[in-house]
Amino acid sequence: MKIRSLKHVLLVVALGSLSFAAQAQVSLLNVSYDVARDVFKDYNPKFIAAWKAKTGETVEVKQSHAGSTGQVRAVADGLEADVVTMNQATDINFLVTKGLVAPDWTKKFPNDAAPYTSTMVFIVRKGNPKALKDWSDLAKPGVAVIIPHPKNTGNGRYSYLAAWGWALHQPGGNEKTAATFVGQLLKNAPLFPSGGRDATTTFMQRGQGDVLLTFESEAELIAKEFGRGNFEVVYPTESILTELPVAIVEKNVDKHGTRKQAQAYLEYLWSKEGQENAAQNYIRPRDAEIAKKYAAQFPPIKTFTVNETFGGWEKATAAHFKDGGSFDQIYQTK
Repeated sequence: MKIRSLKHVLLVVALGSLSFAAQAQVSLLNVSYDVARDVFKDYNPKFIAAWKAKTGETVEVKQSHAGSTGQVRAVADGLEADVVTMNQATDINFLVTKGLVAPDWTKKFPNDAAPYTSTMVFIVRKGNPKALKDWSDLAKPGVAVIIPHPKNTGNGRYSYLAAWGWALHQPGGNEKTAATFVGQLLKNAPLFPSGGRDATTTFMQRGQGDVLLTFESEAELIAKEFGRGNFEVVYPTESILTELPVAIVEKNVDKHGTRKQAQAYLEYLWSKEGQENAAQNYIRPRDAEIAKKYAAQFPPIKTFTVNETFGGWEKATAAHFKDGGSFDQIYQTK
């Protein structure tokens, strides 16, 4: 009986191993920026179901979220992301310099590998007690501005460049007047949160600041968490178009044997379901039909791009965010 019992145990273990092998998941790690948590929390089950229906294979998708620049540094330091879904091209280009992402990554997917867009808006207290309507209002004395760190976060960089670009585009605007204006705005920043979600927590939960600079999509997430009656969204006269790029981490997918799944995961962002998910999370979809369907939730706003106003991310980063750039020069005099 003991022998038969032992055989039975071994058989159960063997069958269990076979069962596990049959159900073995391919695991993907998506390393992303701070504010994209809910986007991919909703997207991942949709992709997993679609991939299962198409291939019969079960894919597990794991997420990592923090400030965008910190995230790509973590990948460069060994965090084994299969894909990165960021909020600015400069962070993905950093991984190119580390040999982790292909130099032609923008050509591997449509729209320069940015499946959707957003813009920077103002979140203000209920009733807008400081009557903040445009960028000029943020530089007035007595206005506390919550902005994530411009050197370490995509949210902060976009906000910084949005303010700079707005100043450039004013009558008589030039680099000197823009630097003066942004310097005045930064003097109103009591602190620099570590990322977009930390900035939201600082503003909404800790009650600091009169205005939060953040992505348009964050407003809906704030509404879900804190209620719609606690804040208002203000669209300035002009802001920056934020293009949210994605890329495969070549070295890691080859190591993990996940290239096929990683490619499909990112491609699905352009599918009808992927674009619908973006719109439902208040990110502006590329798909014209879906954009039209959700037009009511995306107020028209005049925007400019990093390429148009700053000559691209490489030039913008060198001029404003590298050590000794405009941010350092302005902040040292704060």
